[in-house]
Formats: sequence, structure tokens, C-alpha cells
Amino acid sequence: MITCFIRYEIDPFKAAAFEEYARNWGEVIPRCGADLIGYFAPHEGSSTLAYGVYNIDSLAAYEAYRAKLRDDPAGRANYEFARREQFIRSEDRTFLRLASAPHAIVRS
Repeated sequence: MITCFIRYEIDPFKAAAFEEYARNWGEVIPRCGADLIGYFAPHEGSSTLAYGVYNIDSLAAYEAYRAKLRDDPAGRANYEFARREQFIRSEDRTFLRLASAPHAIVRS
């Protein structure tokens, strides 16, 4: 299992558009085969950084998932929405594996 972290630089005046984009992916991403952890929009601190995070079985599964996203009508519509509204200034993907498991259980 690998986790994809997408780091977005967004237009701070178009944060509401990014949040709509994130909600749209909330339906499409799971349907296309990834385990969506969530999209995270600015709250406090930086007003230009946002993140998307999901798990996928492997890089091969990622390639199949990306093809499904491109073929999904709602996925294509969301890509077009982002292109048209231009609220994303840049995005970077990083794939990481969990290195701290198993986690300790803390009891109070």
C-alpha cells in the first residue's frame, strides 16, 4: 500500500472553487479505485496550500486508477472545471509508504 500526497498551490481568492473541486473528487476517486483519505483546504496559516491524500495498492494500480479517472465523465468534468476556473496554480504528487506501523495504543 502506498499513499499519494498531492500538494496544491491555490489562488487564495478562489478557495471556494477548490473546495467544490475537492467535494467532486470525494465521489469520483473512490469509484475509480483509490481509498480517499481526504482533501484539505486552507484554514489558518497559509492561504495558498491545500492537500489531497489517498491510498492505492501499488504504482501499477495507480496507473489503472488514473486511466479510470480520465474515462469517468464526472472526473473529466472536474478536470475541466479546474482548467476553466484556474484556482490551482501548481500541484505536486509524492508517493510514500507507511513506516511507523504498527502504532502504539495510548491508554489514559
